[in-house]
Amino acid sequence: MQLSAAPYEERLTAPRTWWLISFLVGVSMALILLPFGTLPMLGGLAGGTAVAAVAASSYGAVRIRVVGDSLIAGEAKIPLAALGEAEVLDAEEARAWRTYKADPRAFLLLRAYIPTALRVEVTDPQDPTPYLYLSTREPERLAEALRTAKP
Repeated sequence: MQLSAAPYEERLTAPRTWWLISFLVGVSMALILLPFGTLPMLGGLAGGTAVAAVAASSYGAVRIRVVGDSLIAGEAKIPLAALGEAEVLDAEEARAWRTYKADPRAFLLLRAYIPTALRVEVTDPQDPTPYLYLSTREPERLAEALRTAKP
């Protein structure tokens, strides 16, 4: 197995405001349970905050990596030999590829809170997926890692 000359790894973490929202969900649960007493209210605060924080954490736990001769994007593992050209998408172009330019057969690793993305052609004739759309905060770096690591 060939090691990548330009290794790349990125975790698509949720924005900080989502953690504030998690706490506000807990406050909402506490207010709902307030008529039942102090203990249920505190339980609602702790439980609501914990459930919302777990949801935010798991949504932001997805990773994009270039490892050896593969691109790993979330649950997908794609050999670099099956990939074509990578196109860096700025915020406006990324929005277009998420909406009216999107192909329903494409693989989308989409995080709406990340404005930029990378679109990578799939050249494998056996794969019906026309391209990969990968939300990334560093599309230029990911594109360079893919170019460098290609066999």
